[in-house]
Amino acid sequence: MATRLVGVIGTSKATPPIAELAYETGRLLALNGCTVVCGGMGGVMEEAARGAASAGGASIGLLPRARSEANPYLTYALPTGLGEARNFVITHAVGVLIAIGGGLGTLSEIAMALRLGKPVITLRSWTAHDEEGRPMPVRCAETPEEAVRMALEEPDR
Repeated sequence: MATRLVGVIGTSKATPPIAELAYETGRLLALNGCTVVCGGMGGVMEEAARGAASAGGASIGLLPRARSEANPYLTYALPTGLGEARNFVITHAVGVLIAIGGGLGTLSEIAMALRLGKPVITLRSWTAHDEEGRPMPVRCAETPEEAVRMALEEPDR
């Protein structure tokens, strides 16, 4: 049986508290048999991959350009040559997305995932509302443990 792919997205320049959340999220995902899929670079991406590696798990980094951009903790570093368009590949590849912190790139990935009908869990990240002010289907977690529990509750797609 194939491993469950969970996307972990967020800023490439994480503050220490955000980095700690990403590390613990990656570690917990690995302990639960999931593979972390990320953008493969620094910040949240690196910390999630480092967390997965610390627990003996795997991570896949979909890089914007060259393999030389990869963080050292990735199990698989895949250069796409797509620049930021790789975000679309990440959202298609995973069954659920966990957003930790992040800027506009993270927001675009959240929007893509919602458009594709993928579950999105945020941890100190964006929330979304429709044009009438109703909340969009984004689940907000307070801790890495809660984010991972929510991700595991979602059907594997």
